[in-house]
Amino acid sequence: MIAQLFLTAMLCAVMLYASTTYRQAPVIGLIAVIAACWGLYFVWLPSHATQLAALVGIGRGVDLILYVWVVISLIMLLNLHLKLRAQMELITRLARKIALAEASQEK
Repeated sequence: MIAQLFLTAMLCAVMLYASTTYRQAPVIGLIAVIAACWGLYFVWLPSHATQLAALVGIGRGVDLILYVWVVISLIMLLNLHLKLRAQMELITRLARKIALAEASQEK
């Protein structure tokens, strides 16, 4: 019971954080809210996770949840990588413009 209450509190915190950052990253916010809702469902009804795992050919419900968590984590990592890459490209363009502007002022 203590673990369920702790996990519920943590999942509610994830939902709150995801809802506040929804405007910045709508897809990630939506995925986080959906994952947290499913997490709450499976925290309070763990036998349903086992039944769902059996339907998709996975032995235990915990394994299914772990696999889904890994996939969601990889999606979030990819999103973070793409945003970082876009920022680096923007910084490179800005640095080039500044260098060209300074070079033209020196002449």
